[in-house]
Amino acid sequence: MNVLEVKSLTKQFGTKTVLRDISFTIPSQCIFGFLGQNGAGKTTTMKLILGLLQANSGEIFVCGEPVVYGNTKTNRWIGYLPDVPEFYSYMTPREYLSLCGEITGLAKDEIRSRCDELLELVGLSKENRRIGGFSRGMKQRLGIAQALLNNPKLLICDEPTSALDPVGRKEILDVLLKAKEKTAILFSTHILTDVEQICDQVAILHEGELVLNGSLEDLKKQHAKNQIRLVFKEEHQACQLQSLLVTDARIKEVHQQDTTLNVEVNDLEEDGRYLLKVILESGVPIYQFEVLEPTLEALFMEVIA
Repeated sequence: MNVLEVKSLTKQFGTKTVLRDISFTIPSQCIFGFLGQNGAGKTTTMKLILGLLQANSGEIFVCGEPVVYGNTKTNRWIGYLPDVPEFYSYMTPREYLSLCGEITGLAKDEIRSRCDELLELVGLSKENRRIGGFSRGMKQRLGIAQALLNNPKLLICDEPTSALDPVGRKEILDVLLKAKEKTAILFSTHILTDVEQICDQVAILHEGELVLNGSLEDLKKQHAKNQIRLVFKEEHQACQLQSLLVTDARIKEVHQQDTTLNVEVNDLEEDGRYLLKVILESGVPIYQFEVLEPTLEALFMEVIA
């Protein structure tokens, strides 16, 4: 079942087109990496999903129900974590979640059980300090707990790991992986390594257009280049081998940086064996021979170039 469906969505501000005919879906129990440079249209898309902006054309469905601008009934299915969540600093985590539960009309017993469950999920079950003394990472984890309070079918996270140190980022990613068991997650970010660690599907927005959309594994297979990295001890050794390879018809491209050569080939297995033969016959001593795995960063840079 698709928790979110975005169909042919276009949004303009005056004469400027911010989104141009974008379409994507998010199934249940999926972490969907939503990528793009600043100004690509990610935040606008999220506001449209939340019914806070009106689209010029296109449709959005949450759990099969249409999103209507200004009529936020579909938001009962959505939990939202802004990039900088705000709290009452004088409250403890449990007091804050209990207040949120009362505001949304949850029964007392349900508030108690949900607080226990969510504070355990985000690693704050034993934390009785006031929120004002929390680190940025702790506040982000509490924000996730608050966003999940009503058992949403879709959790929208806007840059949840930005400005966090490596430990804080890992804590957030671990929480999102656990939350995925019960909810689909739209994970908007510009930190590509985070996406590679936890996302099932990826979409890349560039200047308002969806330039890539699919599973990370499939996208890497479709767009990745077959590259082999050769590392030498001395720079002149890399130059010597490059001079041999640039005129070789079986080699597609060769890029040198200091003592390293990145060699693009058609077939990793056959051309890799051929490359080893060339190196051995040249007599140039090699320090490292490595098949480069495709990365999301390389894919991202390729499609936005």
